[in-house]
Amino acid sequence: MFGLSELALILIVIAVVVGVKKLPELTRSAGKAARILKSETKALKEEGKEEGKAGDKAEGRAPDAAAPGERRVVTGTIVDRDDPPVRDSREKP
Repeated sequence: MFGLSELALILIVIAVVVGVKKLPELTRSAGKAARILKSETKALKEEGKEEGKAGDKAEGRAPDAAAPGERRVVTGTIVDRDDPPVRDSREKP
């Protein structure tokens, strides 16, 4: 994406704009933010896996099956524009 010379130029511009005195503080806060973001995404992924396994086992359905009342997105279906829209019997008007 970027070469070494482009990255060096970007770092120099950041150092000039931010100032050399505040650069260590800025990098520290960016590192903390990155660590927090990483830990939160990891926790959400693990929570989703646990909920998915527990929910599928409890309900006895496949992981990709839609629950009653849920809408499913169907891809790869060709719809003729001349056909009127059809409502699902479970759908509220």
